[in-house]
Amino acid sequence: MIYVGIDDTDILGSPGTNQLARHLIHHLPAEYEPVVAIRHQLLFDPRVPYTSKNSSASLLFRSPTLGSGSVEDLISRLRGLMADWFVEGSDPGLCVTEHVPEAITAFGVHCQREVVCQEDARRLARRHAIHLESLGGTEDGVIGALAAVGLVAGGDDGRVVQIGAWPDDLFGPQDVATLHARGVERVVGVQSNRAIDSGRIDVGKHLRPNYRSGKIVLFVEPVAPTDGDRAAWRAVRFT
Repeated sequence: MIYVGIDDTDILGSPGTNQLARHLIHHLPAEYEPVVAIRHQLLFDPRVPYTSKNSSASLLFRSPTLGSGSVEDLISRLRGLMADWFVEGSDPGLCVTEHVPEAITAFGVHCQREVVCQEDARRLARRHAIHLESLGGTEDGVIGALAAVGLVAGGDDGRVVQIGAWPDDLFGPQDVATLHARGVERVVGVQSNRAIDSGRIDVGKHLRPNYRSGKIVLFVEPVAPTDGDRAAWRAVRFT
């Protein structure tokens, strides 16, 4: 698996990191098979500069088969796509690696609780031979990029914004079978913690499951029964 972390540290009016994550997946060649893109919430604090929400994103790709691509080529392609996306005033960062030590996951958790400086991120990346670079601005994007890689490797954080190469077109009531077909691995009742294997679920404006225990999980709660083709469950979103 190839772990990618991005932090666009966007400005008001720009598309933002989640849309950048989907853009990267859409424009990479077929040899880089996407698994998931995940939004990670970092620390809310007045000492941390951010536009509206201090978040970064991770992307997981299956390692290419022999002769069909490389980590170095992926880095080059991602760098070019992010450079084309760049908006003056933003501070993008990029992290790419095939190995994620526990220290990197601990760093990601730390970034959700404390203010971190970019030299902390750079020093840790150098220590573990992880590719981490700034692509402009103040260079603070390296912090969120490294944090995103650590958090996705931990397998228990974030909200999914893209599943594989599927379009982001599911909304409103959907059958559980449809959600499974799109890559949702588990549908779980929030109150009962039990799997929901059938029925209809109102996913809202967009399908936004969570990443828990290394799986794509949609948490749901029951709604009052009504006549007609209405859902018996509705999605519950967590950061």
